[in-house]
Amino acid sequence: MSNSVEKFEDLITWQKSKSLYLGIYKKFKDSREFYFKDQICRASLSIMNNIAEGFERFSVKEYVRFLFIAKGSCGEVRSMLNIAVELQLVDESEFKNWNELSIEISKCLAGMIKSLQRKII
Repeated sequence: MSNSVEKFEDLITWQKSKSLYLGIYKKFKDSREFYFKDQICRASLSIMNNIAEGFERFSVKEYVRFLFIAKGSCGEVRSMLNIAVELQLVDESEFKNWNELSIEISKCLAGMIKSLQRKII
């Protein structure tokens, strides 16, 4: 039996990014801060969607490109979480949990990128 992942839903990184999105979406779904809500939800959704889209491509090089986009979205989410806690849109506990999860996702993405780049060279 092969250890390779057959679908993106099996990727731990995708599963963690889904969890991050769901938590952020649930927190902000009723927020009156429309532009902030829209941006942080889009950025968090972008992480999981770019992992999925890259996985479904037929090229390792394209997959890496989409993982870089997902990694950038992780940074955007962390940046927005920093503002959210300052503006008291999220509490310290939510900030800490989501910030740590987004850092973990970012590190996983970096590992995936390095691993895949070795296949390109």
